[in-house]
Amino acid sequence: MSTTAIAPEAPYDGSRIAQTLASFRSASGLDLAFGGPVRGDGTAIDITATCGAKGVSLRGLRVVNGEGLGGKTLQTRQPGSVDHYYTARGITHLYDTAVAQEQIQTVAALPILVDRAPRMLIYLASRSRLGLGGVWFDSLRPLIRTLEREILIDDEVRNRLSRLAPAPTAARSTVDAAAKRDLAERREMAAELTDLAGQVIDPEVRSRLEAMVRRLTATPGEKPAQLAPAVRLAAREVDVLRQVALGNSNREAAEALGIVESTVKSYLKSATRKLNANNRVHAVRMAREAGLID
Repeated sequence: MSTTAIAPEAPYDGSRIAQTLASFRSASGLDLAFGGPVRGDGTAIDITATCGAKGVSLRGLRVVNGEGLGGKTLQTRQPGSVDHYYTARGITHLYDTAVAQEQIQTVAALPILVDRAPRMLIYLASRSRLGLGGVWFDSLRPLIRTLEREILIDDEVRNRLSRLAPAPTAARSTVDAAAKRDLAERREMAAELTDLAGQVIDPEVRSRLEAMVRRLTATPGEKPAQLAPAVRLAAREVDVLRQVALGNSNREAAEALGIVESTVKSYLKSATRKLNANNRVHAVRMAREAGLID
């Protein structure tokens, strides 16, 4: 039985980065968010996803340490911002062409640090000139701390799972002994994750930890038990959640679906209640876990 599937995506991998960026965009009140992981050697970051962007000019961009606002932030490991990107001094303008295609004026760059090392960089931007003061940055600190903790937890889980891989071939007695050790390690890990889940305030992180515990303690070949009954959503509720998963605002979702914004809010509120979710981002995650959306 393969154990690697137990580990979920990190916040900067796969579909989860879209949820991460949507959370920051919503909390910041700005037009778009984009970002991605820092390379292992810390020399650059790759922008792997965007939320609220008009095109694809930013996606796939590699920002080198020291270049542009992001590169400067990566170098100093301190949040930074400019209220008029094109005339900003103190940064290089290597990436002006990509930025111009999004008509960006104000940009903030937030480094996500784990054990003092940058692991991810998140940009938040507006197409208008804004003054982002200390109060604005402070309002994002809880979200930053939660994300840093998530990455730390992901690291710990992956480190532990890497020790659970069975040997490719061995004698029967050796295989049996390895299986017993594997089971003991799984139980120990499940107990530690259960304890950790009890200390986590963020409901989404706690839910992920509890899901990993269920998978760790499931019998090989057995589907982990679900803690909640199946949720039934109306077709339009699913449509709205799909739009939210793409990072669209209520207005953008309404335009895409051909309905009014108040109707989007109504469907979203209903879906959030049915999923027993705390907010729109949590609702998307719950819907994905239930297989209701991709």
